[in-house]
Order: sequence, then structure tokens, then C-alpha cells
Amino acid sequence: MKKTFVIALSLFLALPSFAATKESKDNAPVKEHLQNHFKFYGFIRNFFTFDTRESTAGTGDLFYYLPKDQKLNELGDDLNAMPSFRFLALTSRVGVDVSGYQIGSTSFGAKVEADFYSGLTSSATSSKINGTAQLRLRQAYVTIGWKDLPMSGDAKAAVSLKIGQAWHPMAADQPHVLSLETGAPFGPFSRTPQVTMDANLGKHVILTASAIWQQQYLSQGPSGASAEYMKYSCTPEGYLGVSFKSDNGFLARIGSNVLSIKPRRTGKNSNGVEVKVSDRITTFSPFIYLQYKSGKFEAKAKSTFSQAGEHMNLMSGYGITEKFADGHYEYAPIQTSSTWASISYGKKWQFMLMGGYIKNLGATKDFVNEGGVTDKSDFYFSGNGSKNLNSMWRIIPAVTYNIGKFTLGLEYNMTAAEYGDGKSYNARGLSLEGLHWIYNNRIQAMVKFTF
Repeated sequence: MKKTFVIALSLFLALPSFAATKESKDNAPVKEHLQNHFKFYGFIRNFFTFDTRESTAGTGDLFYYLPKDQKLNELGDDLNAMPSFRFLALTSRVGVDVSGYQIGSTSFGAKVEADFYSGLTSSATSSKINGTAQLRLRQAYVTIGWKDLPMSGDAKAAVSLKIGQAWHPMAADQPHVLSLETGAPFGPFSRTPQVTMDANLGKHVILTASAIWQQQYLSQGPSGASAEYMKYSCTPEGYLGVSFKSDNGFLARIGSNVLSIKPRRTGKNSNGVEVKVSDRITTFSPFIYLQYKSGKFEAKAKSTFSQAGEHMNLMSGYGITEKFADGHYEYAPIQTSSTWASISYGKKWQFMLMGGYIKNLGATKDFVNEGGVTDKSDFYFSGNGSKNLNSMWRIIPAVTYNIGKFTLGLEYNMTAAEYGDGKSYNARGLSLEGLHWIYNNRIQAMVKFTF
């Protein structure tokens, strides 16, 4: 009896281990599949931000553009000279990369990435910050690739396609900063639906071509910021660029987009009859990017010459040059030069410095005007800027302390904007009277844990 009891007890105690072994075997293929094909990532990030002045900023006031122009009352007090403070975790992020799927010589992958900005009512033109942050889409695309394609000699090529929402090819290179805007509006910033081809031609040359649509970052026009101008043009934005990589840490990239939109679908002819019109404006925005990396040191620089580049968060736009009796208009782009440069050194302690400069060069042709003076309703400018902006500069020193996956950061941002009085605009859309500088000092701390 005693022997039987001991055997029964032993079997009872062994059952969990048998079950665990069976469950482990059953789950092993699933676990192995997840490990081989899925990489989950993300971070929790808190920003603590102080500004000395009212500014144009989005994403809970964390995505910074520029200080607002002066707003004088009857006593001569500037009502925009008002300090503010906030701290938010809504830029925390989650994502998953999918890779390792192969059919013959074709490989497949994907990415889905989201953060928590959606749901708040704040915007670049409103100081209200209300609501509960909700998950919003940042990136979602599939990749298709082919490797070891034959070239001349022993050289091999690789071609990949990216289909879905991803970083705009002109926005992929960003300076060394902590701030959410990562150099905007001194450089392009946009994530957008696209079909992009990257062709690696050997070790050193990459050719990139894209067809791009608009979704979150939009062109301006008679109806404000809208994707309808591209929708009814039936023409996606195009991009073509080439990159060169050396063996000693040097990278150079040049490229340009071409954008063709229809600001209006209908207009009124000289008899006051509403008619369909063929309005269209086509623009080009070239850029150059340079990068050098050696050990713990890295330097980057980028310069963009934009025409109607407001859909990439650049301080740009376009306007009407002629109005015709049949109801259609002709247009010309506002040109802007935008440049930034940055350096970084260190790993555990990382020291960074970024500087940027923007110059509004005015339109390529005279806008509709009377006596050389343009009505500001006849041209459109970035909704995150101001039509009377003439130039702008920024300098950002920053330092981070990295402890494994935990990061503490401190950043100082000084931004200065040169405004005209905005009472009159010349034929090229520039406000040149009463020029004055407006400054903002932003101090920002960051706490981040990456997983």
C-alpha cells in the first residue's frame, strides 16, 4: 500500500513537468516563428518643455516651429511675450518590424509603427491642449526585395520596393537633436503614402525613385491645407535621388521632388458663370545632404531649395500671377532656402549641436498686384508659418546621458524669426516694411526608456 502511494504521488508530482514539456513542444514552433520574423520595439518618452514666448507648435506644443510675431495692445505691450510650461508622454511609440519571408529569390517584409498623439485638440495654430491621447498611425508599409542581381564584372545589385506610409525620401536625413521636430522647418519633415524603389548599384551607389501621395502633411490653397489639390490633379508627387557611400564613413545624397497640383477645380468667367478650370502649378525642390562618421564623432549638413514645399513642413507656398476672363488662374511658387548642420560626439555621454537658417526668397514671378503691392489673399503660405516671415535662424546645443536603454537629455533651443509688419506685400509676396526680430528660448528635458 505504501509502495503504491509513493508511486502515485510521484506520478502526480511529475504531471506538471510532463504537461509543461508537452506545452513547450507545442509552442516551440510559434515562439521560433515570432523570434525569426517579428521584432517588436518602442519607447516611453516624456518631454518637459519651457518657452519664454508664445510660439507656433503642434503635437501638444512639442513639435516646435517658430516664435509668434508681436501682438501689441493699445498700451504697447506684447501680448505674445508670455512664458509657458508643459510635460507630456504622448510621443511614446510602439512598432513591429517583419522580415525573413522568402519565396524563391524574392524577400518580403513589413513595418507597422504608431504613437499616441491622436485625440488631442492642440494644433500649430491653437494653444488648447485637451483630450486623451489615442494611438495613431506613423508608418505602415510592405517591402519586396531582390538581392545578388548581376552587374558588370563581379559587382552585384539589389533592388527593393517600399509600398505604404513611410518617411518622405527628402525627410529621411535628420540632424542631431532631442526635439520632436528633428530639424523642421529647416529641413523637410513628412511621412506619407508612397511607392519607393531603392536600387543598390554595387557597394557605393544607391538610386532612389518614388511616387508619393499626401495625407497628413498637405499643400496649401484656396481651401486651406488639403489633399484635394493633389487628388484632382491625378498626379502623384515624384522624387528622384542618388546616394554615394564611401568606405571611410562619408555619405552624400542629392535629389529633387516634382509636385503638380490643381488649386481649383472651378472658377467664374467674366460673365459670372461657374465653369470648370484647368488651374495647375508644377514645382521642383532640390536638396543636397552630406554626412561623415568616424568613431564617436558624426557630422551632418543639409540644404533644400524649395518651391511650394509647405507639404514637407517647409516655410514656403505659392500665389496667383494672372487671372483670365475664362475663369482660370496661373500661379508661381514662393522659393525658400533652408539649411541645417549638426555635429555629435560620444556614446554614454553624447554632446550635440545643431544650427539652421531659412530665407524667404519670394516668388519666381510677380503675383497679381496693383502698383507693385500684392493682396495677401492672392497667395498661400505654410499654415505653420506666417506670410510676413522673411528669415529665421535656430541654434540647439544638447546633451544626453545613456545608461543602457535609459536616456536622460537636456536641450536648449534659441529660435529667432524676422518678420515684416504684414501691412503690405510686394509683387513677389514679401513683407519688407517694418522688419523686426522675435526671439524664443526653449529649454527642454527628456526622459526615455527604449525597449
